[in-house]
Amino acid sequence: MRDTPLSNCEREFIKKAISEKRRIDGRQAFDYRHMKISFGLERGCCQVEIGETRVMSQVSCQVGEPKQARPADGTLFINVELSPMACPSFEPGRLSDFGVEINRLLERCLKESRCIDTESLCIVTGEKVWEIRVDVHVLNHDGNLVDACSIAAIAALAHFRRPDVTVSGEEITIHPASERDLVPLSVHHMPICVSFAFFEQGKFLLVDPVDLEEKVMEGRMVIAMNKHREICTLQVTGQMLLLKDQVLRCSNIAVVKVAEITELIHKALENDRQERFKGGKFGFAESVSLDKVTANQKIAEPVDMTTLDAQRAASYLEGSESSDMDSSIVSSEEDENSVVILDKGVGGIGLGGVSRWNVDEEMEELAGEQQTTQTGQKVKQTHMVADHGSSSEEETTEVLGNQATNQKQKDKEASVRKKEKK
Repeated sequence: MRDTPLSNCEREFIKKAISEKRRIDGRQAFDYRHMKISFGLERGCCQVEIGETRVMSQVSCQVGEPKQARPADGTLFINVELSPMACPSFEPGRLSDFGVEINRLLERCLKESRCIDTESLCIVTGEKVWEIRVDVHVLNHDGNLVDACSIAAIAALAHFRRPDVTVSGEEITIHPASERDLVPLSVHHMPICVSFAFFEQGKFLLVDPVDLEEKVMEGRMVIAMNKHREICTLQVTGQMLLLKDQVLRCSNIAVVKVAEITELIHKALENDRQERFKGGKFGFAESVSLDKVTANQKIAEPVDMTTLDAQRAASYLEGSESSDMDSSIVSSEEDENSVVILDKGVGGIGLGGVSRWNVDEEMEELAGEQQTTQTGQKVKQTHMVADHGSSSEEETTEVLGNQATNQKQKDKEASVRKKEKK
Protein backbone atom coordinates (compact mmCIF):
# COMPACT_ATOMS: atom_id res chain seq x y z
CA MET A 1 0.00 0.00 0.00
CA ARG A 2 1.42 3.35 -1.02
CA ASP A 3 1.74 6.19 1.43
CA THR A 4 -0.80 9.01 1.20
CA PRO A 5 0.88 12.02 -0.50
CA LEU A 6 0.62 15.49 0.94
CA SER A 7 -1.43 18.16 -0.75
CA ASN A 8 0.11 21.39 -2.04
CA CYS A 9 -1.51 23.35 0.78
CA GLU A 10 0.06 21.11 3.42
CA ARG A 11 3.48 21.34 1.78
CA GLU A 12 3.33 25.10 1.60
CA PHE A 13 2.16 25.35 5.19
CA ILE A 14 5.07 23.23 6.50
CA LYS A 15 7.65 25.06 4.39
CA LYS A 16 6.36 28.46 5.47
CA ALA A 17 6.46 27.43 9.14
CA ILE A 18 10.07 26.25 8.76
CA SER A 19 11.08 29.45 6.98
CA GLU A 20 9.68 31.39 9.97
CA LYS A 21 11.78 29.19 12.31
CA ARG A 22 8.77 27.34 13.61
CA ARG A 23 7.85 23.68 13.67
CA ILE A 24 4.45 22.03 13.46
CA ASP A 25 4.83 20.44 16.93
CA GLY A 26 6.11 23.60 18.65
CA ARG A 27 9.76 22.56 19.05
CA GLN A 28 12.87 24.56 18.28
CA ALA A 29 15.02 23.67 15.28
CA PHE A 30 17.62 21.68 17.24
CA ASP A 31 15.35 20.04 19.85
CA TYR A 32 14.62 16.33 20.14
CA ARG A 33 11.21 15.03 21.01
CA HIS A 34 10.61 13.36 24.38
CA MET A 35 12.75 10.21 24.53
CA LYS A 36 12.10 7.21 26.74
CA ILE A 37 14.28 4.08 27.06
CA SER A 38 12.93 1.00 28.85
CA PHE A 39 14.11 -2.59 29.14
CA GLY A 40 12.20 -5.86 29.21
CA LEU A 41 12.22 -8.70 31.69
CA GLU A 42 14.74 -10.64 29.62
CA ARG A 43 18.27 -9.46 29.09
CA GLY A 44 18.85 -7.75 25.76
CA CYS A 45 15.29 -6.48 25.21
CA CYS A 46 15.01 -2.71 24.80
CA GLN A 47 12.23 -0.36 23.73
CA VAL A 48 12.89 3.22 22.62
CA GLU A 49 10.24 5.91 22.20
CA ILE A 50 11.00 9.20 20.45
CA GLY A 51 7.71 11.04 20.45
CA GLU A 52 5.24 8.73 18.69
CA THR A 53 8.02 6.70 17.03
CA ARG A 54 8.48 3.39 18.83
CA VAL A 55 11.14 0.74 18.18
CA MET A 56 11.94 -2.51 19.99
CA SER A 57 15.17 -4.50 19.71
CA GLN A 58 15.99 -7.99 20.96
CA VAL A 59 19.49 -9.48 21.23
CA SER A 60 20.04 -13.25 21.17
CA CYS A 61 23.07 -15.51 20.93
CA GLN A 62 23.98 -19.01 19.79
CA VAL A 63 27.11 -21.07 19.28
CA GLY A 64 28.33 -21.38 15.70
CA GLU A 65 31.40 -21.64 13.52
CA PRO A 66 33.59 -18.61 12.80
CA LYS A 67 34.46 -17.21 9.40
CA GLN A 68 37.57 -18.51 7.71
CA ALA A 69 39.03 -15.03 7.37
CA ARG A 70 38.64 -14.39 11.13
CA PRO A 71 38.80 -17.72 12.99
CA ALA A 72 39.14 -16.07 16.44
CA ASP A 73 36.30 -13.53 16.12
CA GLY A 74 32.64 -13.92 16.84
CA THR A 75 29.94 -12.63 14.51
CA LEU A 76 27.42 -9.81 14.84
CA PHE A 77 24.27 -9.93 12.70
CA ILE A 78 21.70 -7.11 12.48
CA ASN A 79 18.17 -7.50 11.12
CA VAL A 80 15.58 -4.71 10.74
CA GLU A 81 11.90 -5.52 10.25
CA LEU A 82 9.37 -2.93 9.08
CA SER A 83 5.90 -4.27 9.73
CA PRO A 84 2.67 -2.84 8.26
CA MET A 85 1.55 -2.25 11.84
CA ALA A 86 4.05 0.61 12.05
CA CYS A 87 3.07 2.27 8.76
CA PRO A 88 0.67 1.23 5.95
CA SER A 89 3.35 1.87 3.34
CA PHE A 90 5.51 -0.96 4.71
CA GLU A 91 4.89 -4.25 2.92
CA PRO A 92 4.87 -7.52 4.89
CA GLY A 93 7.40 -10.23 4.06
CA ARG A 94 9.59 -8.01 1.89
CA LEU A 95 12.09 -5.38 2.98
CA SER A 96 11.67 -2.11 1.11
CA ASP A 97 14.47 0.14 -0.09
CA PHE A 98 14.07 2.27 3.02
CA GLY A 99 14.44 -0.84 5.21
CA VAL A 100 17.57 -1.95 3.35
CA GLU A 101 19.02 1.54 3.83
CA ILE A 102 18.43 1.42 7.59
CA ASN A 103 19.86 -2.10 7.83
CA ARG A 104 23.08 -1.22 6.02
CA LEU A 105 23.45 2.00 7.98
CA LEU A 106 23.23 0.11 11.29
CA GLU A 107 25.75 -2.46 10.07
CA ARG A 108 28.25 0.26 9.26
CA CYS A 109 27.50 2.02 12.53
CA LEU A 110 27.86 -1.03 14.80
CA LYS A 111 29.96 -3.61 12.97
CA GLU A 112 32.49 -1.51 11.10
CA SER A 113 33.05 0.82 14.05
CA ARG A 114 34.08 -2.21 16.16
CA CYS A 115 31.98 -1.08 19.11
CA ILE A 116 31.66 -4.72 20.25
CA ASP A 117 34.77 -6.74 21.07
CA THR A 118 34.23 -9.75 18.79
CA GLU A 119 37.44 -11.46 19.97
CA SER A 120 35.88 -11.95 23.41
CA LEU A 121 33.14 -14.00 21.72
CA CYS A 122 35.57 -16.75 20.70
CA ILE A 123 35.19 -20.12 22.48
CA VAL A 124 37.60 -22.35 20.55
CA THR A 125 39.67 -20.76 17.80
CA GLY A 126 38.59 -21.92 14.37
CA GLU A 127 35.81 -24.16 15.77
CA LYS A 128 33.25 -22.49 18.05
CA VAL A 129 32.34 -18.84 18.58
CA TRP A 130 29.34 -16.88 19.82
CA GLU A 131 27.00 -15.50 17.16
CA ILE A 132 25.22 -12.35 18.35
CA ARG A 133 21.99 -11.41 16.58
CA VAL A 134 20.19 -8.07 16.93
CA ASP A 135 16.56 -7.98 15.73
CA VAL A 136 15.10 -4.48 15.44
CA HIS A 137 11.30 -4.24 15.13
CA VAL A 138 9.60 -0.98 14.20
CA LEU A 139 6.34 -0.73 16.15
CA ASN A 140 5.23 2.75 15.08
CA HIS A 141 6.63 5.16 12.50
CA ASP A 142 6.33 8.90 13.05
CA GLY A 143 9.65 10.01 11.64
CA ASN A 144 13.38 9.62 12.44
CA LEU A 145 13.50 5.83 12.44
CA VAL A 146 17.28 5.77 11.97
CA ASP A 147 18.00 7.42 15.32
CA ALA A 148 15.47 5.25 17.17
CA CYS A 149 16.84 2.02 15.66
CA SER A 150 20.45 2.88 16.46
CA ILE A 151 19.67 3.81 20.07
CA ALA A 152 17.58 0.65 20.58
CA ALA A 153 20.29 -1.59 19.08
CA ILE A 154 23.24 -0.24 21.11
CA ALA A 155 21.19 -0.09 24.34
CA ALA A 156 20.08 -3.71 23.87
CA LEU A 157 23.69 -4.82 23.29
CA ALA A 158 24.80 -3.06 26.48
CA HIS A 159 21.93 -4.66 28.40
CA PHE A 160 22.48 -8.19 27.03
CA ARG A 161 24.14 -11.00 28.99
CA ARG A 162 25.38 -14.27 27.49
CA PRO A 163 25.87 -17.61 29.32
CA ASP A 164 29.26 -18.51 30.70
CA VAL A 165 31.27 -21.24 28.95
CA THR A 166 34.03 -23.58 30.12
CA VAL A 167 36.23 -25.69 27.86
CA SER A 168 37.90 -28.84 29.19
CA GLY A 169 39.73 -30.74 26.47
CA GLU A 170 37.27 -31.23 23.65
CA GLU A 171 34.18 -30.77 25.82
CA ILE A 172 32.38 -27.43 25.83
CA THR A 173 30.00 -26.75 28.74
CA ILE A 174 27.48 -23.90 28.61
CA HIS A 175 26.39 -23.04 32.15
CA PRO A 176 22.81 -21.84 32.76
CA ALA A 177 22.06 -18.74 34.79
CA SER A 178 21.23 -20.86 37.86
CA GLU A 179 24.82 -22.19 38.02
CA ARG A 180 26.89 -19.17 37.00
CA ASP A 181 26.28 -15.48 36.49
CA LEU A 182 25.69 -14.30 32.96
CA VAL A 183 28.55 -12.50 31.21
CA PRO A 184 28.03 -9.03 29.64
CA LEU A 185 29.35 -8.11 26.22
CA SER A 186 32.47 -5.99 25.90
CA VAL A 187 31.18 -2.65 24.60
CA HIS A 188 34.05 -0.30 23.72
CA HIS A 189 31.89 2.71 22.82
CA MET A 190 28.30 3.59 21.88
CA PRO A 191 27.85 4.97 18.36
CA ILE A 192 24.56 6.86 18.04
CA CYS A 193 22.99 8.24 14.88
CA VAL A 194 21.75 11.83 14.68
CA SER A 195 19.58 12.80 11.68
CA PHE A 196 19.37 16.26 10.10
CA ALA A 197 16.77 17.45 7.58
CA PHE A 198 17.58 20.24 5.10
CA PHE A 199 15.18 22.64 3.39
CA GLU A 200 15.66 25.21 0.60
CA GLN A 201 19.11 23.97 -0.48
CA GLY A 202 20.45 23.71 3.05
CA LYS A 203 19.33 27.14 4.17
CA PHE A 204 17.23 25.73 7.01
CA LEU A 205 18.25 22.81 9.22
CA LEU A 206 16.13 20.65 11.56
CA VAL A 207 17.06 17.93 14.05
CA ASP A 208 14.83 14.89 14.65
CA PRO A 209 12.32 15.45 11.80
CA VAL A 210 8.81 13.99 12.10
CA ASP A 211 7.04 12.11 9.34
CA LEU A 212 5.43 15.18 7.75
CA GLU A 213 8.75 17.05 7.73
CA GLU A 214 10.49 14.08 6.11
CA LYS A 215 7.99 14.15 3.24
CA VAL A 216 8.79 17.81 2.54
CA MET A 217 12.57 17.86 3.16
CA GLU A 218 15.01 18.15 0.25
CA GLY A 219 17.82 16.12 1.79
CA ARG A 220 18.98 14.25 4.88
CA MET A 221 22.32 13.76 6.59
CA VAL A 222 22.94 11.08 9.23
CA ILE A 223 26.01 11.31 11.47
CA ALA A 224 26.92 8.33 13.69
CA MET A 225 29.18 9.47 16.52
CA ASN A 226 30.20 8.42 20.02
CA LYS A 227 30.76 10.58 23.08
CA HIS A 228 34.51 10.70 22.33
CA ARG A 229 33.71 12.85 19.25
CA GLU A 230 34.66 10.07 16.86
CA ILE A 231 32.57 9.95 13.69
CA CYS A 232 31.71 6.34 12.88
CA THR A 233 29.43 6.86 9.86
CA LEU A 234 28.27 9.79 7.74
CA GLN A 235 25.61 9.46 5.07
CA VAL A 236 23.97 12.12 2.89
CA THR A 237 20.83 11.44 0.83
CA GLY A 238 18.70 13.70 -1.35
CA GLN A 239 19.09 16.03 -4.29
CA MET A 240 21.25 18.78 -2.84
CA LEU A 241 24.84 19.81 -2.27
CA LEU A 242 26.30 20.68 1.12
CA LEU A 243 29.18 22.98 1.93
CA LYS A 244 31.97 22.19 4.34
CA ASP A 245 30.66 24.71 6.86
CA GLN A 246 27.27 23.01 6.91
CA VAL A 247 28.85 19.62 7.62
CA LEU A 248 30.95 21.06 10.44
CA ARG A 249 27.90 22.77 11.87
CA CYS A 250 25.95 19.50 11.90
CA SER A 251 28.86 17.61 13.49
CA ASN A 252 29.09 20.17 16.33
CA ILE A 253 25.36 19.80 16.99
CA ALA A 254 25.72 15.99 16.91
CA VAL A 255 28.43 16.12 19.60
CA VAL A 256 26.01 17.71 22.06
CA LYS A 257 23.08 15.41 21.18
CA VAL A 258 25.19 12.23 21.36
CA ALA A 259 26.48 13.16 24.83
CA GLU A 260 22.93 13.71 26.09
CA ILE A 261 21.61 10.45 24.61
CA THR A 262 24.58 8.43 25.92
CA GLU A 263 23.99 9.76 29.41
CA LEU A 264 20.31 8.84 29.13
CA ILE A 265 21.23 5.27 28.13
CA HIS A 266 23.60 4.91 31.08
CA LYS A 267 20.93 6.18 33.48
CA ALA A 268 18.38 3.71 32.10
CA LEU A 269 20.89 0.84 32.47
CA GLU A 270 21.75 1.87 36.03
CA ASN A 271 18.09 2.13 37.05
CA ASP A 272 17.39 -1.31 35.60
CA ARG A 273 20.39 -2.78 37.43
CA GLN A 274 19.28 -1.33 40.76
CA GLU A 275 15.70 -2.54 40.38
CA ARG A 276 16.88 -6.05 39.51
CA PHE A 277 19.21 -6.06 42.51
CA LYS A 278 16.42 -4.90 44.87
CA GLY A 279 13.97 -7.43 43.42
CA GLY A 280 11.41 -4.75 42.68
CA LYS A 281 9.39 -4.07 39.54
CA PHE A 282 11.44 -3.71 36.41
CA GLY A 283 10.97 -4.09 32.69
CA PHE A 284 7.86 -3.27 30.69
CA ALA A 285 5.61 -4.12 33.65
CA GLU A 286 6.88 -0.98 35.38
CA SER A 287 7.46 1.23 32.34
CA VAL A 288 4.05 0.78 30.71
CA SER A 289 1.47 2.82 32.65
CA LEU A 290 -2.28 2.63 32.11
CA ASP A 291 -4.17 5.90 32.22
CA LYS A 292 -7.57 4.19 32.46
CA VAL A 293 -8.98 1.57 34.79
CA THR A 294 -10.45 -1.37 32.93
CA ALA A 295 -13.99 -2.54 33.64
CA ASN A 296 -12.86 -6.03 34.66
CA GLN A 297 -10.47 -4.78 37.33
CA LYS A 298 -11.63 -5.50 40.90
CA ILE A 299 -9.87 -5.68 44.21
CA ALA A 300 -9.93 -9.21 45.63
CA GLU A 301 -11.79 -9.37 48.95
CA PRO A 302 -10.99 -12.08 51.52
CA VAL A 303 -13.74 -14.57 52.37
CA ASP A 304 -14.36 -15.34 56.05
CA MET A 305 -14.49 -19.12 56.55
CA THR A 306 -14.97 -19.06 60.34
CA THR A 307 -18.79 -19.02 60.32
CA LEU A 308 -19.26 -22.37 58.63
CA ASP A 309 -21.95 -24.59 60.15
CA ALA A 310 -22.30 -27.86 58.22
CA GLN A 311 -24.70 -29.50 60.70
CA ARG A 312 -27.22 -26.68 60.58
CA ALA A 313 -27.15 -26.64 56.75
CA ALA A 314 -27.62 -30.42 56.59
CA SER A 315 -30.61 -30.27 58.92
CA TYR A 316 -32.09 -27.52 56.75
CA LEU A 317 -31.95 -29.83 53.70
CA GLU A 318 -33.63 -32.65 55.65
CA GLY A 319 -36.63 -30.45 56.43
CA SER A 320 -35.80 -28.93 59.77
CA GLU A 321 -37.85 -26.19 61.36
CA SER A 322 -37.82 -22.69 59.97
CA SER A 323 -36.39 -21.30 63.21
CA ASP A 324 -33.08 -23.01 62.48
CA MET A 325 -32.97 -21.38 59.04
CA ASP A 326 -33.79 -18.00 60.54
CA SER A 327 -30.91 -18.31 62.95
CA SER A 328 -28.53 -19.18 60.09
CA ILE A 329 -29.79 -16.12 58.18
CA VAL A 330 -29.16 -13.90 61.17
CA SER A 331 -25.64 -15.24 61.48
CA SER A 332 -25.04 -14.62 57.77
CA GLU A 333 -26.22 -11.00 58.12
CA GLU A 334 -23.40 -10.35 60.54
CA ASP A 335 -20.86 -10.71 57.73
CA GLU A 336 -21.66 -10.13 54.06
CA ASN A 337 -18.83 -12.41 53.00
CA SER A 338 -19.89 -15.37 55.22
CA VAL A 339 -20.24 -18.73 53.51
CA VAL A 340 -22.69 -21.48 54.51
CA ILE A 341 -22.12 -25.07 53.38
CA LEU A 342 -25.50 -26.52 52.44
CA ASP A 343 -24.35 -29.98 51.37
CA LYS A 344 -21.27 -31.78 50.15
CA GLY A 345 -20.03 -29.67 47.25
CA VAL A 346 -22.87 -27.10 47.66
CA GLY A 347 -22.45 -23.70 49.35
CA GLY A 348 -24.47 -20.55 49.77
CA ILE A 349 -23.52 -16.88 50.16
CA GLY A 350 -25.88 -14.12 51.26
CA LEU A 351 -29.58 -14.27 52.08
CA GLY A 352 -30.87 -16.20 49.08
CA GLY A 353 -30.96 -19.64 50.63
CA VAL A 354 -30.77 -22.75 48.48
CA SER A 355 -30.34 -22.25 44.73
CA ARG A 356 -33.17 -23.75 42.62
CA TRP A 357 -31.64 -23.13 39.19
CA ASN A 358 -29.62 -26.30 38.74
CA VAL A 359 -31.02 -29.04 40.95
CA ASP A 360 -29.27 -32.38 40.75
CA GLU A 361 -31.22 -35.56 40.07
CA GLU A 362 -30.10 -37.00 43.41
CA MET A 363 -31.55 -33.98 45.22
CA GLU A 364 -34.87 -34.43 43.38
CA GLU A 365 -35.00 -38.15 44.29
CA LEU A 366 -34.32 -37.39 47.95
CA ALA A 367 -37.04 -34.73 47.99
CA GLY A 368 -39.50 -37.19 46.34
CA GLU A 369 -38.70 -39.93 48.87
CA GLN A 370 -39.25 -37.47 51.73
CA GLN A 371 -42.65 -36.46 50.33
CA THR A 372 -43.75 -40.12 49.90
CA THR A 373 -42.71 -40.99 53.46
CA GLN A 374 -44.55 -37.96 54.84
CA THR A 375 -47.77 -38.82 52.87
CA GLY A 376 -47.49 -42.43 54.04
CA GLN A 377 -47.33 -41.33 57.64
CA LYS A 378 -50.39 -39.12 57.17
CA VAL A 379 -52.37 -42.02 55.64
CA LYS A 380 -51.50 -44.24 58.58
CA GLN A 381 -52.61 -41.58 61.02
CA THR A 382 -56.00 -41.21 59.25
CA HIS A 383 -56.53 -44.98 59.38
CA MET A 384 -55.74 -44.99 63.09
CA VAL A 385 -58.22 -42.19 63.66
CA ALA A 386 -60.86 -44.08 61.69
CA ASP A 387 -60.30 -47.26 63.72
CA HIS A 388 -60.57 -45.47 67.07
CA GLY A 389 -63.43 -43.25 65.92
CA SER A 390 -67.22 -43.70 66.18
CA SER A 391 -69.39 -46.10 64.13
CA SER A 392 -71.06 -43.22 62.27
CA GLU A 393 -67.71 -42.34 60.63
CA GLU A 394 -67.25 -45.98 59.55
CA GLU A 395 -70.69 -46.03 57.94
CA THR A 396 -70.07 -42.87 55.98
CA THR A 397 -66.85 -44.31 54.59
CA GLU A 398 -68.65 -47.51 53.53
CA VAL A 399 -71.42 -45.56 51.78
CA LEU A 400 -68.94 -43.48 49.88
CA GLY A 401 -67.12 -46.65 48.83
CA ASN A 402 -70.31 -48.27 47.52
CA GLN A 403 -71.24 -45.17 45.55
CA ALA A 404 -67.85 -45.16 43.93
CA THR A 405 -68.12 -48.82 42.84
CA ASN A 406 -71.66 -48.28 41.42
CA GLN A 407 -70.44 -45.32 39.40
CA LYS A 408 -67.61 -47.38 37.90
CA GLN A 409 -70.03 -50.17 36.85
CA LYS A 410 -72.34 -47.62 35.17
CA ASP A 411 -69.45 -46.17 33.22
CA LYS A 412 -68.42 -49.66 31.97
CA GLU A 413 -71.98 -50.48 30.84
CA ALA A 414 -72.23 -47.19 28.93
CA SER A 415 -68.96 -47.86 27.11
CA VAL A 416 -70.11 -51.40 26.13
CA ARG A 417 -73.37 -50.01 24.68
CA LYS A 418 -71.52 -47.49 22.55
CA LYS A 419 -69.35 -50.25 21.07
CA GLU A 420 -72.44 -52.41 20.24
CA LYS A 421 -74.12 -49.49 18.43
CA LYS A 422 -71.06 -48.95 16.29
